[in-house]
Amino acid sequence: MTAAIRVARDAADLALVRRVRREVFVVEQNVPEELEYDEYDATSVHLLAVGADGAALGTGRLIFGEQALKLTGGVAGRVLLGRLAVVSAARGTGLGAELVRAIEAAGRERGAVELELHAQVQALGFYERLGYLAEGPEYDDAGIPHRTMTRVL
Repeated sequence: MTAAIRVARDAADLALVRRVRREVFVVEQNVPEELEYDEYDATSVHLLAVGADGAALGTGRLIFGEQALKLTGGVAGRVLLGRLAVVSAARGTGLGAELVRAIEAAGRERGAVELELHAQVQALGFYERLGYLAEGPEYDDAGIPHRTMTRVL
């Protein structure tokens, strides 16, 4: 499956980002819609993967700057990857890994030296294969077990 990954550039792209997140998190994983969309969406960099036909296939966001400092406990140089989602038809194609690498590159462009993410426990292996290390205990986020993971960029 061929996909182009780009930074969401306008309202139409952001609508596609929301569509993917709704399909994956709200519909498939039963995350309450009011928890899925938050105040960080307005200031995050959103990446969008689209197929040759223009269909949205995946997304992820990068939280950086003051918001990242707040969410990562004040660790300088650390950014936060979040809301990584790939629609079911595109899973297993390597698209998720491509999105992670694109988010890492966006973080580096903003001066990041380390990336943090809050992984669903069922996805730990995926992130470990990409060089992320789990730290700290398991915790609940929107009714789903998670662990914090980090990677030096």
